[in-house]
Amino acid sequence: MGFSSYDTMPKYFLKTYQEVDANNKIAMRVKDEGIWQPYTWDDCFQKVKYLSLGLVSLGFMRGEKAVIIGENKPEWYWAELAVQSAAGVVVGVFTDCTPPEVKYYILDSEATMVIAHDQEQVDKIIEIKDEVPNLRQVIYWDEKGLWNYEEKYLYSFKTIIELGVKFEKENPGYFKKSVAAGNGSDIAVLCYTSGTTGNPKGAMLSHEWLVGSGISLADLDKWKKECKGYLSFIPPAWATEQCLGFGCLLSGIEINFPEEPETVQQNVREIGPELLFYSARLWESVSRMIQAKIADSSIIRRFIYRKAMPIALRMADTRMSKTSPGRLLKIGYWFVFQILLRQLRDRLGLSNVAVAYSAGGALSPEIIKYFLAIEVEVKLFYGLTEAGIISMPPKGDIRPESSGIATPWAKIKLSEEGEILVKSDYLFSGYYNRPEATKKKLRDGWFYTEDFGHITDDGHLVVIDRMQDMKPLGKKGKIFSPQYIEVRLRFSPFIKDALVIGAKDAEDVGVLINIDLDNTGRFAESNGIPYTTFTDLSQRPEIIELIAQEIKTINETVPDEFRIKKFANFHKELDADEAELTRTRKIRRDYVEDRYGDIIRALFENRKTHSVETKITYRDGKEGIIKTDIHINSII
Repeated sequence: MGFSSYDTMPKYFLKTYQEVDANNKIAMRVKDEGIWQPYTWDDCFQKVKYLSLGLVSLGFMRGEKAVIIGENKPEWYWAELAVQSAAGVVVGVFTDCTPPEVKYYILDSEATMVIAHDQEQVDKIIEIKDEVPNLRQVIYWDEKGLWNYEEKYLYSFKTIIELGVKFEKENPGYFKKSVAAGNGSDIAVLCYTSGTTGNPKGAMLSHEWLVGSGISLADLDKWKKECKGYLSFIPPAWATEQCLGFGCLLSGIEINFPEEPETVQQNVREIGPELLFYSARLWESVSRMIQAKIADSSIIRRFIYRKAMPIALRMADTRMSKTSPGRLLKIGYWFVFQILLRQLRDRLGLSNVAVAYSAGGALSPEIIKYFLAIEVEVKLFYGLTEAGIISMPPKGDIRPESSGIATPWAKIKLSEEGEILVKSDYLFSGYYNRPEATKKKLRDGWFYTEDFGHITDDGHLVVIDRMQDMKPLGKKGKIFSPQYIEVRLRFSPFIKDALVIGAKDAEDVGVLINIDLDNTGRFAESNGIPYTTFTDLSQRPEIIELIAQEIKTINETVPDEFRIKKFANFHKELDADEAELTRTRKIRRDYVEDRYGDIIRALFENRKTHSVETKITYRDGKEGIIKTDIHINSII
């Protein structure tokens, strides 16, 4: 694969460290208390080295698993490389996981150690410690609030580093020998699947997967070491960040970390990165934010936006169709760019973006076209935890429905049923302790994705929906894709999520809408609509009419037989803590359809309202009950 000499993460990290001016070149920056704190390559190397030796001094052995749970910070990267340098395996866990979820990951992975961010995460481990007998140590990097904790299994980063310094004095040269002993086929990370169709499974990713997929992507898209960097805020528990974030590090590209998850947009603008990855949901969120702020702006600004954007969108159409825009359009677009688009790109932190990625779900063609209109090519790639990045749009060949062509290291074909099958140089090593699940998905070297799609004559992959979600509609049995409609609905600034359902015994399509509280709340305030709670707002007649108009707009882009006839607004936000969403914020379709089956039935029974009583779980673990009437609405 071309990485034989540096076939593990620690080996490639050490290689890059030796090639750069380690004492002066910045490897990472993190914003802390309003100031960007830099770490040179030498700073990072010393942290990784002594953390790793400290873990070994505590008895951490080859092949053991260490759970890491925390926000995107340099310490996560150091901890991961330290564990891998000690021949261990990293298990990433999302920060918003509840104690029972954390317990599941620890038990399922058979982890013996947890490396946690702060007091909040440590408290989760303490709560379940007696139920995870294999767990020996808990190490934390943010000491705030933990000074008086007396549990003997708790260690700070500072203590581990001190143990590492002592260990090296007694065992000189151990670190380099440990790194050199690693093998590309060794498991580096357990990345758990999203769990949309059952309990998450731990996909075993080898060092070859991590090194190969990251460096190959850097070569494919020509990442430059001297570029202005990458902002790491996608959770490293997600395989995408393992590829992109660590790929940047190994490539010698500066990595930046936000102060808080809530400051990401502000930090993106401060940095002006050349490499940017937003999940599909985040691109949708940015689009909704733009539209909402324009709606709240002055009359003059709204007028300029409404006159200028159609010109920019026409230019985007010519780029996607590869046709000549004509002289008048070129002049008009230049003018529009100067008075509007340049400022808009700056406000979003996109002025320097050379490569922008999206993945983690389907993305509305309207959003791809919208950002192309402001000269940001959003490369919606198709990737899998189990197989890495499979397809990628070439530069200058962005198509709204396409996930690009097969990458040089992958192959794609379709089964007779239309299922996407893939091969890759970077296939996973199987699901941890689940040989039967592995055999089911991996046959004759092909990975069965369970995604439905097709390949165009010129090799572009079009991913339509999950196989199990492609459903017959009514008595005629026409097959339709809920996702095709859902991604278009999410382009609306007022719709955060949508669950499209087809009636089993009729020809109607219905949808349950999760309104965007921020944008819909602004609309209510601007129009003098009083409300108290999310439930109250969602059922206000004015908001129902607002959503109805949004659905009518979307219906114009949908084939006649699949247009939405009925809808209802959810009375509560869909929540990952309620198991309604995965930790990557995808709807758990089967679970939500089952939980709200009575509302779905009401959609197709010609009712005007439906009474609901729903149990909810608050973040402190307490439970409550929501009782309300949901309006069932028709689209005429």
